Amino acid sequence: MQDNGIFGNLWAALGMGAYYTALIWINVLLVSFLTPLFIIPLTWLQDRKR
Repeated sequence: MQDNGIFGNLWAALGMGAYYTALIWINVLLVSFLTPLFIIPLTWLQDRKR
């Protein structure tokens, strides 16, 4: 078993926390910006259908 000490553990925890925070942030931005790209044309199609 490898022992990196407390600073190694903290560094790894900070890196993983930053990674998952960035992953969640990117997913939130993708949802907030891509959803209107699909909803707006759908409303155009609904208006044309009426």
